[in-house]
Amino acid sequence: MITIENLTKTYLMGDVQVHALNGVSFHINKGEFVAIMGPSGSGKSTLMNLLGCLDTPTSGTYTLDGHEVSQLDDVELSAVRAEKLGFVFQQYNLLPRQTALRNVELPLIYRGVSGGERHRRAKAALQVVGMGERIEHRPNELSGGQQQRVAIARALSGSPSVILADEPTGALDTKTSAEILNILQRLNREQGLTVVLVTHEHDIAAYAERVLAMRDGELVSDDKQTPR
Repeated sequence: MITIENLTKTYLMGDVQVHALNGVSFHINKGEFVAIMGPSGSGKSTLMNLLGCLDTPTSGTYTLDGHEVSQLDDVELSAVRAEKLGFVFQQYNLLPRQTALRNVELPLIYRGVSGGERHRRAKAALQVVGMGERIEHRPNELSGGQQQRVAIARALSGSPSVILADEPTGALDTKTSAEILNILQRLNREQGLTVVLVTHEHDIAAYAERVLAMRDGELVSDDKQTPR
């Protein structure tokens, strides 16, 4: 599903080279739930940007679902994001004036999906995350946990191969965080979705079946575990 080989990312800050990633390699199988963990500055956010085809590496290769994507141009990367990836962010990134249904439909509009099919798929995705009764509510009428459920539904609506969740519980309390992580676990176990979760918290990483630990731009450990 995902193969990373000797991935590096170097930024030029004035005359200084900053090595955000330094020769990272790993493989994620289809249907795995993997947490990428590390402190601030460890390289995990840079790695997530590369996995999400939001940036390109300085060197190394990234193969996603059998396709080498590390050197694609912006238009090609955009197509990969639309077809293969679903994103869940810490701050939800919902449009405030749009209903939950409309927010979930938006990625499908960009893909040219017809109105009826778009509506059907968005409603189905909201049902999956327990928001079927709130489809006409706007973000300011929803709690943080409910907004994140809508964000997960939006990620699901495009039938992605991989869900990339970047600190998805960072703005939530402990109880609501557990509810969101349980949804991600259920999607992984029942629908076979590959889930990659970025976090700096051990309690959050505990929900994954495998933890990749980052430090100073390098992968320092890769451990399997019994999920919480």
